[in-house]
Amino acid sequence: MGRIIFYEDRNFQGRSYECMSDCADMSSYLSRCHSCRVESGCFMVYDRPNYMGNQYFMRRGEYSDYMSFGLSDSIRSCRLIPQYRGSYRMRIYERENFQGQSHELMDDCDNFQDRYRMSDCQSCNVMDGHWLMYEQPHYRGRMMYLRPGEYRSFRDMGYSGMRWMSMRRIMDSC
Repeated sequence: MGRIIFYEDRNFQGRSYECMSDCADMSSYLSRCHSCRVESGCFMVYDRPNYMGNQYFMRRGEYSDYMSFGLSDSIRSCRLIPQYRGSYRMRIYERENFQGQSHELMDDCDNFQDRYRMSDCQSCNVMDGHWLMYEQPHYRGRMMYLRPGEYRSFRDMGYSGMRWMSMRRIMDSC
């Protein structure tokens, strides 16, 4: 079970909204969200409604200013990441629609290009577990949350022109 409290202003000021599950659009609760406190669990927060736009992974802690973790606008939606204790497995593909070179991953990978000689990753199938994919090697840059399912085209998901270079499992450290 997760719990996150959002605040309209930086440094936990202004009106607040407490959330314990997914929230597709926070505008009905707060006019803006510039800070938050994660009391339990892990969440992805997004700078656009409906889990779109830039994403940021949050675990227990205090986040006094949304700009410090790379969001260009206020937090607009959030998704609770469920606790998961099991195996991790996904297949990444060089091109969209599960085409081109592919590799199966069961653990973290800090650089696709070095490990697999893949120049790009444009689709994937997550069979088990919850993952974070990063635009730069060594888990840096913008990120994308992946839960079990098929992801045929990262471009169609709004990530046109981005290259994904590393990924890690979201372990039960939440």
